[in-house]
Amino acid sequence: MASRRIGVEERRARLASRHHLHPEHRASSPVEAARRQVGLHTSDPATPFLSAWARVEDLSINDMEACLYDHPSLFRILGMRRTLFAVPSDLVPLLHHGCSLPLAAPEMRRLAGYLEAEGITDDGHGWIAKVGHATVDAIMNRGEALATELREDVPELKETLTFGRGKRWGGKVGVSTRVLFLLAAEGRILRGRPRGTWRSGQYRWTTMERVLPAGIPEVAPAVARRRLVERWLRAYGPGTEADLKWWTGWTLRDLRPALGALDLAEVEVDTGPAWVMADDLDPVRSPGRWAALLPGLDSTVMGWRERHWYLGDRWDGLFDRNGNAGPTVWWCGRVVGGWGQRPDGSVVHRLTEDIGAEGKAAVARSARDLEVWLSGVRVTPRFPTPIFRELSR
Repeated sequence: MASRRIGVEERRARLASRHHLHPEHRASSPVEAARRQVGLHTSDPATPFLSAWARVEDLSINDMEACLYDHPSLFRILGMRRTLFAVPSDLVPLLHHGCSLPLAAPEMRRLAGYLEAEGITDDGHGWIAKVGHATVDAIMNRGEALATELREDVPELKETLTFGRGKRWGGKVGVSTRVLFLLAAEGRILRGRPRGTWRSGQYRWTTMERVLPAGIPEVAPAVARRRLVERWLRAYGPGTEADLKWWTGWTLRDLRPALGALDLAEVEVDTGPAWVMADDLDPVRSPGRWAALLPGLDSTVMGWRERHWYLGDRWDGLFDRNGNAGPTVWWCGRVVGGWGQRPDGSVVHRLTEDIGAEGKAAVARSARDLEVWLSGVRVTPRFPTPIFRELSR
């Protein structure tokens, strides 16, 4: 039986403070913001910069680059849903053992099969072991290396694999892409400073040993999953089993034992039963009104599967056809529009509902602040949405 009901307004109040979006609840640093949200999405290279800007006072691009590259305190690693997240060092073992390492063995088998089917080798596993070792050595010798540089250092990485012969969706992919993914899943390498600006996704690769000399601490996979679920519930709860299954990308076989190992309380939300930690039942009051402009794929907008309580019916134009969120405008805990940039770099937005004079003024201030911070630099989401395209003409 549910301990109590947590309505939409309280869920929005929890989001405002726990996601550091209300002005009185800002994070002290990008590391604190990333830790509280269980990582900043970074599939789109600009997203962690813009996500941190929305949550940390007086943050500069140089500050964020220092966290990621100069004096690493955030690390881009493979995590939930095979997605890249920027996380502090204490979360690295949880994402590694709970999410990425379990991908390595099946990926190894698939790649070995592809190599043998293409006639590249008759011993796929041996080939991968040899080339993987050579690739890590090449990265260590350079300190950091682009994929193009590694293909010169390790000629086997120049091989290509053909998929879907004769099919419309068929094509070729470089072996280097699959080998680097596998090495990252194994925790041997990770993405470092990109070639070009902070908006570039052409990353150099570095070794885990270089940035974390002590290595990734050992954590039992079941323990890693339990701790990830607890962290999610403390930042995103209340949440449903469907929310957690979607956010983690796990099977129910992995998720349910993690839930069962925690001290939970069942609560009632608009769609039915949901979970919070048993010590997190105290009511949370609204901290007051607030506005925010969040980037595409921000961890907040992508934090739940059941999004009605902050999205309502405003899906059209804000997500692409694959469900990737574009840049969003927020007012008091709900999405009320989208934003983009004109060719001259000016930040523009479109509201999908009337939020009153106070709301409009607050959103306009946030847009001006972001425009000043970007200082003419244009950011194009990796997955541009219809509203972004229209606003950015």
